[in-house]
Amino acid sequence: MNPFDVVVVGSLNIDVTVDVPQAPTAGQTLLGGDARRSGGGKGGNQAVAAARLGRRTAMVGAVGDADGEYILGLLREEKIELRGVREVPAPTGQAFVFVDTDGDSTIVVSPGANDHVEVDRELVASARAVLLQQEVPAAVNEEAASVAHGLVVLNPAPARPVAASLLTNVDVLVPNRGELLGLAGVDRGDLVQIAQGLGTRGPVVVTLGAQGCLVVEDARSTRVPAEQVKAVDATAAGDSFCAAIADALLDGADIVEAARWATRVAAVTVTRHGAMASLPTRAEVSA
Repeated sequence: MNPFDVVVVGSLNIDVTVDVPQAPTAGQTLLGGDARRSGGGKGGNQAVAAARLGRRTAMVGAVGDADGEYILGLLREEKIELRGVREVPAPTGQAFVFVDTDGDSTIVVSPGANDHVEVDRELVASARAVLLQQEVPAAVNEEAASVAHGLVVLNPAPARPVAASLLTNVDVLVPNRGELLGLAGVDRGDLVQIAQGLGTRGPVVVTLGAQGCLVVEDARSTRVPAEQVKAVDATAAGDSFCAAIADALLDGADIVEAARWATRVAAVTVTRHGAMASLPTRAEVSA
């Protein structure tokens, strides 16, 4: 059997989304809209995004005894291979998502079963591209990157320290501005210089929301503008971006071309509500 185009190692969550007038602050009680329940998790989102772009995709993750079948059903509908997903005696992960009137989201994740992911080494090693994020234990990402033979894309979200041994196995690092600063241990500075100092073996693509992204490759940096759209919900925009980066690179695009494609995919994503539900097909992006 041909290897999978994309294997995603990461989280699977139930998302509970509430529209709020502004992002909540400490000690504040907000009156929001109706709660919406849907499939999510950065890993699950990236797997669905890759599948909808036409990639043969497999998932490595974990779900719990409650809500697990709901998530697995959503992935089966996308024809995602699930032999790398464990069912464990723990709650399925949950994410509580608050979306403000500008479409920006504030997210709190309860990992649950995601703390029990085990790497399917054979599946990861055979993949043309492996997508990683940080809603699973650090050791999981380090093991997956160490056995991968294909392209390794790391989205270091949520922000936390990343071991140098992992960064040296990453082909493309895709942080947002805050995650980049956190990786470098600084609170401000020139983004290009910071990205160049991280020690990855490949380019760094810094996502900048409505400002597009910054591609840093060796001594060269390129700003890629965002598509101009009316954003209603930024949830999963970064996940669709990462999947699209891998998609384009597998087709032979250079990193700047891949970033341009990824900004188009993310632009469609932010015009829709939800996480998995917002992810576009290749035909929808091309249109």
